[in-house]
Amino acid sequence: MPSAGVEQAPWAPSATPEQAAWAPPAPTAPPEPASSFTPPSGNTPLANTPLANTPLANTPLIKQGPTIIDTSSGRSDGLNRCPKCGATDISIQPGTGMLQCSFCRNVFELGQREGPADANLLRGEKIGSGAANITQPDYTHVTMKCQGCGAEVVINVDETMTARCHWCRHLLSLENQIPNGAVPDMVLPFILSRQQAQAKIEEFVKKRQFFAHPRFRKEFTTENILGVYLPYLVVDANTHSDMQGYAGHVARSYTVGSGKNQHRVYDIDIYNIGRNFDLLIDDLTVEASSARRDINRRINTNNIINSIMPFDVQNSVPYNGNYLKGFSSERRDTNIDDVRGLAYTQLADIARFQAGKTTSYYDAGVVWTTENTAASGMLWKAAYLPVWLYSYYEKKSDGNHILHYVSVNARTGETMGSVPLNTARLLGISAIIEAGALLLSGLLAIAIMA
Repeated sequence: MPSAGVEQAPWAPSATPEQAAWAPPAPTAPPEPASSFTPPSGNTPLANTPLANTPLANTPLIKQGPTIIDTSSGRSDGLNRCPKCGATDISIQPGTGMLQCSFCRNVFELGQREGPADANLLRGEKIGSGAANITQPDYTHVTMKCQGCGAEVVINVDETMTARCHWCRHLLSLENQIPNGAVPDMVLPFILSRQQAQAKIEEFVKKRQFFAHPRFRKEFTTENILGVYLPYLVVDANTHSDMQGYAGHVARSYTVGSGKNQHRVYDIDIYNIGRNFDLLIDDLTVEASSARRDINRRINTNNIINSIMPFDVQNSVPYNGNYLKGFSSERRDTNIDDVRGLAYTQLADIARFQAGKTTSYYDAGVVWTTENTAASGMLWKAAYLPVWLYSYYEKKSDGNHILHYVSVNARTGETMGSVPLNTARLLGISAIIEAGALLLSGLLAIAIMA
């Protein structure tokens, strides 16, 4: 078995009868391929023995149990005051994602933004307190004691995260990280306004109106769009990947035979290759809602949420209930252990993609026979990410129904969705195109015969 650390000199396949008249030049080892991807410094070459045939997304190198990082605000009274005048009537400033006091108009931000991951600090497994296991999934009503007048205010966390005291009119928001998945570690504020989202959705639907169902075209309106914070688990990972496999490079191609037997022949050099590198993966987002992770396309199209990714998670700020004012939110109902395997698989996919950037020389393809991606450090945090959502309920003629969605990334404006189809029109246009193609091919055949 050749060394796994470098690309080995290729073997040459035996010549076919058509190739016997031509002898290819002796193959040589390829130059080191150029690449836009440079692994971090300090990597060691692969060992001179082949890697063990370990499964994809191997068990992480993390040995000790997770460390819980307290990300709570420390406030349980629900009062968030403007740092300039002390008022509690605070909301998001449109277009910036900053908070703005409704009285003195002061614009501010609570806490520092998330920022990039640091490989030097990412050792072992760490979990934000907002991403801890859900122990009370049915705990939906929270009673808070207003510190302004002492009244008790009840919040239903399935419907809202803020409420106004009915006596002193102070605005209260849920800040305490109760173990029911309602309060995350961080939130990514809305930037796109409702009007901007409406324009995006109208543009999306307008491009698809020709094939849309007549009832949908008649009933379509963006007045019912909803701004919603969707729950995600965000993962930073300090990983190491070892890969070994085979790759091919086209040394030469030429034509053999004549007439109808003429065909192209390719001489391909085969190499053993290996890649070994460290990779810091920042802000990998994993669904934290079981309803959207388990897709049933027969009854809804909520899988379109994945099509408006990615979010600029690095601009998230520590959770504060004021960011949710005027918006809906969906509670996290998934624990880390429920998605750990999915996260490991995605980490391995990212590593394979990065390794692929270093193999441009091998134009005949690469096959990785052994892949081992392991993590020496991971940080998990729960986050709310912002989406503008339009929905339309379609009842089909067979009695079935499907819920269509059009979603807008409230940070980037990326838009994707589905609309009910006019099946009769779609089939009619397809039949016309097919008939036209048959007619054209017939006319061409007649012209050739003539």
